[in-house]
Amino acid sequence: MIALHRLSRRKALKLGAAAAALPLIHVRTAGAAGNKTKVDVQADFITSVGNKNLMTQAAEAQAKTGHDVMAFYAWAVLNYADNLEPIDDVMKRLTDQFGPTNRVCEYLGKYKGHWMAVPTSSGSQMKGPCGRISVLRDKAGIDVTAMYPAKEGGSPTADNWTYDTMLKAAEACQKADMTFGLGLGQTADSVDMVGAMFRAFGAALVDGEGNINLKSDEMRQVLEYAQKLAKFLPADAASYDDASNNRALISGKSALIFNPPSAWAVAKRDNPSVAADCWTFAAPAGPKGRFTPHGPFFWGVWNFSRNKEAAKDLIAYLSERKQVEERCVAVSGYDIPPFDSMLDFKVWEEAEPPRGTLYNYPMRPWHKTQAWIAASEAAPEVAVQIYNRGTMPAMVAKLQSGQSIKDVIAWAQEELEGFVR
Repeated sequence: MIALHRLSRRKALKLGAAAAALPLIHVRTAGAAGNKTKVDVQADFITSVGNKNLMTQAAEAQAKTGHDVMAFYAWAVLNYADNLEPIDDVMKRLTDQFGPTNRVCEYLGKYKGHWMAVPTSSGSQMKGPCGRISVLRDKAGIDVTAMYPAKEGGSPTADNWTYDTMLKAAEACQKADMTFGLGLGQTADSVDMVGAMFRAFGAALVDGEGNINLKSDEMRQVLEYAQKLAKFLPADAASYDDASNNRALISGKSALIFNPPSAWAVAKRDNPSVAADCWTFAAPAGPKGRFTPHGPFFWGVWNFSRNKEAAKDLIAYLSERKQVEERCVAVSGYDIPPFDSMLDFKVWEEAEPPRGTLYNYPMRPWHKTQAWIAASEAAPEVAVQIYNRGTMPAMVAKLQSGQSIKDVIAWAQEELEGFVR
C-alpha cells in the first residue's frame, strides 16, 4: 500500500469531472413522509460543464453546509479529505460482500489509512483501445475480434498485443490515412493514455519517496519508444482535448483511440457504419506488464452533514449489485463497477453493433492487466501535479516537435523539481 499524504491547499486540484451530470444528495430524516426507512432523499444533478461540480464542492466545504452526499472524481477525494467523514464501515460492508476494489480506487479513496469515500460505478470508466475492426485487419494485419473474442477465457493471441505491435499498426494505419487518434495534450485522455504507456515500460517520473527518476534505463526506453510512435500520431496531437479523439473515431478518420464507450455510443447515432466496425479491447503490454487507464468516481459524506448515518446507508444501498447493474445497463455499459465481482454483467456481452463489441471493456482476469492512473508511483500531492500539468504527454509532444531526448529530460527535470519541493 502506498502511503498517502495530506494535500496542501497551495496544491489544490483542478481536474474537471468526466460525467455529464453528477448526483448531489440531500437526506432528510425523522419520519419524513412516513416512509419505511424514515428518510426522504433529494438528488440534485449538476452538469460538469464549466467545473460547476468543483465549484459546488469548494463552496460547501468552505461554508460547512450543503448536500449530505457529494460525487467526487479521482483526486478530489484527497483534496477534501479533511472535510469528509471516514467511511471504513461502509467499505467493510461492501468488500465483505462483493470483494476488493482495484488499486486505483484505494490510492485515490484512502487518506491516512482510512476510506474517505466509496468508489462508485456511476461515471467511472476504463480507457482502453477502441479500434476499427476492418481497418486494423486490412491495413495492419491485426484481427482484434480474434485477439480479444467476446468469450470467457479470451485467446492466447492476446499476448501478441504489445506496444511494439501497436507501433507497427500505427505506422501502417497512418500510411492508409487512418491515423491513430492518440493525443498529447494536457487533458485527461492524453494524460491517461501516455501515463499507462510509461507505466508499462516501468518509467516513473517520481517515486514514492519523492525521488526524480528521469535518468533511469526505463525512462530512456519509453522515451525512445515514444519518439518513434510520435511520428505516426496526428500532427495536432499536442493540441488534443478530450473530444478530439472521439471526433476522430466518429468521423471515420481514425483506426484506433483510447476511450470509454462514449465515442462508440455517439457513433451508433451519428455514423452507424463506424459503430458497427468498432471493437474495444485491453491496453497493449510493455516490458513491465499491461496497464489500462482508469478514472473512478466516488461518493463521500461531508463531516458536517446532519444525516451521516442515513447518508452512509444510502451509499451502501446504491452500491449493491442490483442497483449497480441497473445503472450500468441504463448507460449502455459505460459505467465500470469498482468491485471485481461485478465485472460479469451481461450488458457488455450483449452490447451491439457488433454484438460483443464491449465484452472486453471491463478488465477480465485473462486480460492480465491492471487498472492505472498516471503518475501514481509518487505520493498523491506530487502525482496530481504531474497529472494536472500533463507532464508525460508534454514530454512526448516535445519529442514529436523534434526535440532530443536529452532536451526533454532536462525540461522535465526542471518541471519536476518544482513539484517535489
